[in-house]
Amino acid sequence: MVPISALSLAAALALGVEPASADDAAPAEKHFDVKNTFRNICGFCHADYGRKAGKGPQLMNSERSDEYMVNRIKNGLPSRMAAFGSIYSDDQIRLIVKFIRNLKEGEEPQNP
Repeated sequence: MVPISALSLAAALALGVEPASADDAAPAEKHFDVKNTFRNICGFCHADYGRKAGKGPQLMNSERSDEYMVNRIKNGLPSRMAAFGSIYSDDQIRLIVKFIRNLKEGEEPQNP
């Protein structure tokens, strides 16, 4: 059985997601398609862009703090959620949280 983190990393790399680098000069907002990333990476566990529970919990209208969500995306949870801190920059992770916060039932999700 392949661990979730290995599957997530393989999926991210297969989609052409490059690891975050401190040397990246361009702001994350200009090059990071959050909607596409969520659909192809996060959507494996968080159904309907996080609006419904899947293998992972529903994220829309979560009462968890932004800090909690950033930490969970960055560091994961052993055997339950992959850590993405080595794949996405802090700015990109904050954009993912912003995307989640902007989810509305019945509306097409938009990039923040």
